[in-house]
Amino acid sequence: MGRIKYPFLILAGISATVALTMALTGSGRDRGRIAGAAFSKDKVAVVELTGIMTSSHSVGSRAVSARKVLEQLQKYRDDDSVKAIVLRVDTPGGTVVAAQEIHGELMRLRAGSKKKVVVSMGDLAASGGYYVACAADRVFASPGTLTGSIGVIMQFPNYQGLLGKIGLGTNTIKSGEFKDVGNGARDMTERDRKLLQGLVDDVYAQFVEAVAAGRRMTADQVRPLADGRIFSGRQAKQLGLVDELGDLDAAIAAAGKLAGIEGTPEVIRESPRRGVWELLDARMDGIFPAALSTDTQARLLYLWQ
Repeated sequence: MGRIKYPFLILAGISATVALTMALTGSGRDRGRIAGAAFSKDKVAVVELTGIMTSSHSVGSRAVSARKVLEQLQKYRDDDSVKAIVLRVDTPGGTVVAAQEIHGELMRLRAGSKKKVVVSMGDLAASGGYYVACAADRVFASPGTLTGSIGVIMQFPNYQGLLGKIGLGTNTIKSGEFKDVGNGARDMTERDRKLLQGLVDDVYAQFVEAVAAGRRMTADQVRPLADGRIFSGRQAKQLGLVDELGDLDAAIAAAGKLAGIEGTPEVIRESPRRGVWELLDARMDGIFPAALSTDTQARLLYLWQ
C-alpha cells in the first residue's frame, strides 16, 4: 500500500465536513426532543445564555449575542404551549446594554404573557449575568456557582509611553474639551476622570435598582453587597441573592410547578446553531488569546474580570 501524502489535508477536510454538518443540523438529541414534543401541551422551554454578552449581531466564539437570546425568548413568548421558561445562565456578564436588553425582555415576558421565568445558574453567573437573573420569578444556583460581582467597569488603555519609545505621537483637533476623553495617547485629566466616574456611578445605580427590585430589597440593603465582590451559590442563598440551591433539573421542575403543570413537564430546548466561521473561530481560541482582540473601543461593562 502506498504512503498517503499530505495526511493533514485529509484530516482538515474531515474536520471541515464535521463542522459544516454540525453548523447546519445542530444537535440531533435536542432536535429529537423538540420534534417529539411538537404536539404536547404545557411545556417548559430552556434557553441558554452562555459566554460574554454583547448587543452586537456578529460575535466570536467567546461571546453570545443578546439579539439571539431575545429572539428565542420572543419565540417562546408567542408559543401558547410554553407555560414557563428556564434561562440557563453561564456568563461573566458583558456589555451594559446587552444585560439590560435581556433583563427588559424577561420583565416584559412575565408581565405580558404571564409565563413563569426561572433562572438556573451554571458555573458562573456574575455581574451582567446576575443582572439578568434579577428579572426571574425564581433563581436557582449550585452551591459552588460563582455569582455576584455587582458593579460596573470601564477601562481605557494608555499607550503614551509606548508611542514615546518609538517616536510616535498624535495631533488631535476637537470640538470640545471632552471629545477625546479616554484618548490613550495622553494622560487622563482630573476633569476627564470626574466625568467618566459620574457616568459609571449612574450605570452602577441602575444595577443596584435592578437588584433591589428583583430581590425585593432596598437599595441600602444591596449596596454593601455591590462592591464588585463575588459569592458562591451557597453564600448568595444566605444573603438573599438567590432563592434555591439546585441544578438545572431542579429549576425545570420548579418552573413546571410555578406554571401549574401537573407531573413532569415536557421540556423543549433549542440547540444553538453556529456558523462555520464561528466554529473555526472556536478552534483558534487556543492559538490566539482573547487579549489579542482587535476591538479597542472602551465600553461600559457589567463584567467580572
